[in-house]
Amino acid sequence: MLLCNNTNVILYMRYLLITILLFSGFNALANRPMNNGGNGGYSGGRAYNRPNLKVDSLRTLLATSLANKDNPADTLTINRINKLASEFIDVNPDSTLYYGKMAIDRSLAIKYKKGIADGMVATAKVYTLTGKYEKAEKNFIGAQLLYKNLKDDKSLSDCYIEYGRMFDRIANYNQAARLFQQALEIKRRIKDEAGIADAYHNIGMVSDNIGKSPYALDNYFKSLSLDIKLNDNLKAASNYNNIGEVMKEMEIYPKAREYYKRAIKIWQDAKNIQGISTAYQNLGEVLMDEKKYDEAIVYFAKSMTLTKSQDDKDGLSSLYSDMGISYAGKKQYQASIKYLGQALKIATTYNLDFNKAYAYIDFAMVYNQQRDYPNAYKYAMLAKTLADKLGGLPNRTTAALQLSEALGGLKRFEEAYAAQKEYNILRDSLKSDESVQKLTSFNLESSFQEKQRRLAEQHQRMDEQYQQKIQRQGLLSIIFFIIILGMVGILIVYYRSKRKQQRINFILEDKNHQVVQQKADLNNQADKLNELNNLKDRLISVLAHDLRAPLSTLRGLFGLLEDDSITHEQFLSMIPQALKKLEYTSDFLDTLLFWINSQMENFNSSSKSFTIKEVATYEIHNYYEQALEKGITLIDNVPTTLAVSADPNSIRIVIRNLITNAIKFSRKDDTITVTANQENDHIILSIKDTGVGMSEKQLNKLFKSKVDSGTGTNNESGTGMGLLFCKDLIEKCNGQIWVKSEQGLGTEFFFTLPLGTFKEEEAVMVS
Repeated sequence: MLLCNNTNVILYMRYLLITILLFSGFNALANRPMNNGGNGGYSGGRAYNRPNLKVDSLRTLLATSLANKDNPADTLTINRINKLASEFIDVNPDSTLYYGKMAIDRSLAIKYKKGIADGMVATAKVYTLTGKYEKAEKNFIGAQLLYKNLKDDKSLSDCYIEYGRMFDRIANYNQAARLFQQALEIKRRIKDEAGIADAYHNIGMVSDNIGKSPYALDNYFKSLSLDIKLNDNLKAASNYNNIGEVMKEMEIYPKAREYYKRAIKIWQDAKNIQGISTAYQNLGEVLMDEKKYDEAIVYFAKSMTLTKSQDDKDGLSSLYSDMGISYAGKKQYQASIKYLGQALKIATTYNLDFNKAYAYIDFAMVYNQQRDYPNAYKYAMLAKTLADKLGGLPNRTTAALQLSEALGGLKRFEEAYAAQKEYNILRDSLKSDESVQKLTSFNLESSFQEKQRRLAEQHQRMDEQYQQKIQRQGLLSIIFFIIILGMVGILIVYYRSKRKQQRINFILEDKNHQVVQQKADLNNQADKLNELNNLKDRLISVLAHDLRAPLSTLRGLFGLLEDDSITHEQFLSMIPQALKKLEYTSDFLDTLLFWINSQMENFNSSSKSFTIKEVATYEIHNYYEQALEKGITLIDNVPTTLAVSADPNSIRIVIRNLITNAIKFSRKDDTITVTANQENDHIILSIKDTGVGMSEKQLNKLFKSKVDSGTGTNNESGTGMGLLFCKDLIEKCNGQIWVKSEQGLGTEFFFTLPLGTFKEEEAVMVS
């Protein structure tokens, strides 16, 4: 029995408030939950309303949320965890406890009060199912405090319903009824129809458990009407089942079967394990009441298998009692006593007083059948004491009957007479009550059927009105069709005349468009020709200047030697400088000729896979001495394993131009670094220097047809054409080229090339 004295509750509430407000650690209190599919302390398969399962979709959403490691404790994720915990209560209560604890831990981490409260309700439901009522009550009280603090009426009323179910299981029906009524008042105020239906359902269960069948039926039918209105089939199935239970106890078996079948069909369609288990038990009890014990035992065994898989102690205790009575009906008393002992053990261990009372009654009945009156008397007294405490009229009547029979067997006739007299009074009251109940049941069912009939008639009238509306619309459609048909005839005539004019206009427009397009093409060609002409003029100018300079130098040098103006030693000292100018002119001519060839329509790029390292290293080696003469460090950081797919000669020319540019605009002690790396499906090569850099204005002029090349740090000259060649060659290799620079800090050129295939045994030789 639950410990609910005021001192304990007040002390615990103080502790819980301090814990919640400070958000210190929270330890979930158990790890062995079970299904809440039991009978709520009633001999027979009652079914609670439970939400429809959406486990798979919730798991998918939760996996998406948990995958975000940067934000592992957001409120959306916590709400999904609590929702998943709630959905698992009917299929895997162990998972409910696991997710409930997870939600509480994550909520504490971010001080999310609603997440803590929802997690506490989930774990409390599991503790209720496992018979750990003190722990369940603490969690329910804590959740109520948080919901009140948050002014969350819906969650508070839901908590009242779950808390009331706990009291219903331990036969504290007054407290359960009070909580269900509080929940109903809140649900009405916030106009939560699904919640109102749930509250009616639970009030009906409590009323049924204390023998107020008419009031129970009234609430069941109210709940059922709302479930049908809201199209909530699973909750409707629970109400069908419980109405069938009441009908069975009134011995109205045909009606009971009718309602059972409605519930079973819904549960089977939904593959609801708890519902199917309850249906098997109910069918077994009907067969047991009809003394078809062998058939009843088959259904009880099926139900027991499912109930054990759910670890439902309440339902298991009830099933063991049913099995015990069935075997007693077959005169197999040893098996009967064994099953009744298991029923009593579970009911005692988990404080299931209603089940315990029925186990005592069943023991007394079996022992009376065996004429073992001392044991029959013992259990009859226990049954009577507990039945009087619980107050249910059926229990008290049956207990009085078994006590009277046991006392008679013990020849304690005066006490037996008193017990028989009490039994007669209770029986007459019960029969009178049953008559009223049957009449009430008939009236309630008739009222429900009348409501359903009126609802069906209303739907039929709406369908008829809809059909009439469709017919009227059809007639209007015919009239409009005739009008439209006449208009179409007129339009066809008009259309044909206009069509001819449109054809003529279309031909004229097409011709006009062709003329405009041809003019645009001519303008584009003219622009290209002007651009090529300008480029030709510039190339001629560059060639005239760059070829004349080294030739003039050689002519002057040889003239001085011929006139004996200089000595042979002086002539030899001037040769290196002249050779440099010739080498520069030769490189420029090679580049120019290669670029000119690339502009030809019949030029074929010899694209192949080769290691960028070999080409880059070759050019770096060629210009190493030139860089060293200016005091510049030339660094090769190109990996050996990177292969590109391009024309090697084109890439050689590009790298050569970019390195000579870097040397030209670098100073003593500057550094030039050549690097390459892979990015996705291409290679990025970089030539970076720490030289003089460029201004924003200079950057904007790069890669254009008209570039004024500045002099280098040692007054080196240039043509201004190199970068234009580089851009064109890189683009022909399906790459891109760009530059970053800051004046005074240096320049870095980048270009990309498609990724090639690297083979160690192959090496690209570039001549």
